[in-house]
Parts: sequence; structure tokens; C-alpha cells
Amino acid sequence: MQVEALFCYPVKSMQGIRLDQARLYRHGFEWDRRWMLVDRQQCFVTQRQLPALATLQVAITERALVLAHPRAGSIEVPLEAPSSAAESVRVWQDDCQAQPESAQVSRWLEIALGPAAQGLRLMRFADGFTRAVAEETSGHQAAHTFFADGYPYLVTTTASLQALNQALNEKGLETVPMSRFRPNIVIGHDRAWDEDRWAGIQTLPATDGDGAELLFCTPCQRCKVTTIDQQTAQVPVPAEPLKTLLALNTQPTLKGAHFGQNALLDSREGALLRVGDPMMPRNEI
Repeated sequence: MQVEALFCYPVKSMQGIRLDQARLYRHGFEWDRRWMLVDRQQCFVTQRQLPALATLQVAITERALVLAHPRAGSIEVPLEAPSSAAESVRVWQDDCQAQPESAQVSRWLEIALGPAAQGLRLMRFADGFTRAVAEETSGHQAAHTFFADGYPYLVTTTASLQALNQALNEKGLETVPMSRFRPNIVIGHDRAWDEDRWAGIQTLPATDGDGAELLFCTPCQRCKVTTIDQQTAQVPVPAEPLKTLLALNTQPTLKGAHFGQNALLDSREGALLRVGDPMMPRNEI
């Protein structure tokens, strides 16, 4: 059992960045969901409303967030916080403080996405503002996140994806890649749905002291974003793989379709997690 892949999503609902390694912080990976788009009502916009966001490529350099699209070229957004005043924005039920990036970014979005992007602005989570996790977790009052849906980390396993894809194949449907579920940490494992019974995961004891522990909080309920091809923004098969996940009924006591576990950092900040690092379930220690 080991770390199979790591992903960071600097802008909520845009493409992710595959990483070889990442440091673990209370709020998640360093730049994860640091930015998001808002509409004229200051409310967050995702692929749920605008599937074409999946076509926007994202990179991080030493100095800038870089957005790219075949129709619009690329644009750089400085990593240094803008000088603009913070404004109140809404993500789900949370009111957060965020700073708007330049109007040039909004114009670029309209070129890339067309009329559907009119009125959208790119907002950066304000330094000094803290957004608590979606639900209180005993002993983790300091847990917080940026613009993620509710928790700083999402963990999935390769075995559960294989089980889902087998069920899709049995219905005569194409398999889906892990990108449909937008995880931060993918664990290579050989037993499907085991993660739903773990209290969390941790790296094996390390001589350099970089061990890390993640606490699992709640299964991740999935939405229609899982039906969107994360390269083309198309929906190849309506309602899939949600319908198949529902039929698998991996969480009998919960409503909806679930895949993966929402998680918090349960150890010191700054530990380095690498692809290939061995892991172990916390409830098997």
C-alpha cells in the first residue's frame, strides 16, 4: 500500500496539477483551491454550473499561477497577493474574505469560455482569513481549508476505482479515470472500499522524522462533476458513473453516491509526502 498519485487544484473546478511530492498543511497542499471564480452575486462558480472550466489548464511557477486555453493562450497571475481590498464571497454556506485578481483575468476568461464567462472574476483567498472545515471535528478546532468544498484533503484508492470500472463494464459502459473524482491523494491498494472502514492513513515510520497522519472525517458524496470528462468538458454518458455508484451502495447508511474519504491533517505541518511512499491504515496499527 503506497501513495500512487498526488494532485493539487489551485483554482477550484479548473484542471489539476499532478505532483511528485507535496508538503502537508492544515489547509491542504500549498496552493490547493487558493483561487475560485465568482459570479456577479459573489457566489462561487464550478463545473456544476459551467462544465467548460474543465478545459482550463493550470500551472504554478515560482512567481505565478498560469492559466491556459487553446482559444485564449495563457495568462500569468502573480503568486504575490494582489493589493486589492478583500471582499466577501460565498462558497456553499460559508462567507469568506477574498481579493479580486485583475480585470485582465476576467477578459481572458471571456475569450477562453465565451459569453458564459461574462461577469466572472477570479478571487484569491485572503491572507489572514480562516475558514473552518465543513463540520466540527473533536480535537481539531484548528482544522481549516481554502476554497475546497469542505475539507482540506480528499483520499481515494485504486482498488475502489477498479471495482467501479468493473461494474461499469458489466453494464456495457466505458471505464472512467480517477480524474473524474478530483482527489488530492490516491493510494495504491488491492481491496475495494477498504478506505471506508479506516480511521485514516499514515506513512510508515521514517528515520528522517517526516511521518504524516491523516484523519478520515466523512465519505465524500459525489455530484454531477463526476459525469464530466475532465479534458473535454463533455458528458459521455448522462448520469454515469453516479448511477453505478448508487447501485453499488458502498455507504448503506448514507444517502447519495460516495467515493473517497474527506480528510484532515492529524500530525505536524510541513511533512513531505512523496509518490511511492508506503502507507498504512490507522485502524490496523
